[in-house]
Amino acid sequence: MTTVIPRVLHALHAFHAAHPWDHNAHYHRWILRQLPRRFDRGLDVGSGSGDLARLLASRAKSVQGVDADPMIVERARELTPPAVPVSFTVGDALTEIPPGSYDVITCVAAIHHLPLADALDRFRQHLSPGGTLVIVGVARPQSFGDHLLGAAAIPLNVAMAWIKTKGRRAPRPASMTAPTRPACMTFSDIARTAGNVLPGARLRRRLFWRYTLVWHQA
Repeated sequence: MTTVIPRVLHALHAFHAAHPWDHNAHYHRWILRQLPRRFDRGLDVGSGSGDLARLLASRAKSVQGVDADPMIVERARELTPPAVPVSFTVGDALTEIPPGSYDVITCVAAIHHLPLADALDRFRQHLSPGGTLVIVGVARPQSFGDHLLGAAAIPLNVAMAWIKTKGRRAPRPASMTAPTRPACMTFSDIARTAGNVLPGARLRRRLFWRYTLVWHQA
C-alpha cells in the first residue's frame, strides 16, 4: 500500500501535465449566474490573464482588473481586444484598488494571499449599495467532510480534464508568474471571519478544492 499511493499520485500528476485545465475558469459561468444581467462598474481582484474580467465586460459598462503580477497583467492587456471595456492595472488588492465604488466585485483563487478580514473589509468599502461580491477561494482541508469532498473530486478532476481537452494534449493555461502559496485557513475559519465582516454572506464548500462566497451590500 505504501508504494501504491505514490505511484497513483505520480500517474495523476503525469495525466494532468498532459491534460491541463483551469479549475478556476470552471466557476466563471457560475459566477455570472450570481450577478445582474447589466451593471455599470465591475472589479476583478487577482485578475490574472483577464478571462473573467472580459466575461464581466459582456455585462458591464466598464471593468477594472487588478493583479500584483506585472507579467500576467501585461498578458491580460495583450489578450483583450480594444473594443472590450476592460482596464488592467498592477497593484496590491488592499492598498491599490482603483478608486470609486463598484456594482460587482469578484475575486477568484487570490484572497488566500491576503489577510482575509482586511481584504473582505476593503471589498465591502468599495462595493456600491446593492452591489454583489463573489469570491471563489481555496481553504486548508481539516474536517472529515473536507477530505471526503477532496477525495470525491479526484476522479471527477480526471474526467473533467479528459472532457475539456477532448483526450488530446493541450497547452497549459496561462497562469500567474508570481509566487503562490497554499491556503492556511480552514473553511470554518473563513466562514467565521466572513460572518464577522460581511453579515449574511453565503459560503459553500465546492468541488475541485474550492469554496464560494456571495454577499450583497445593503
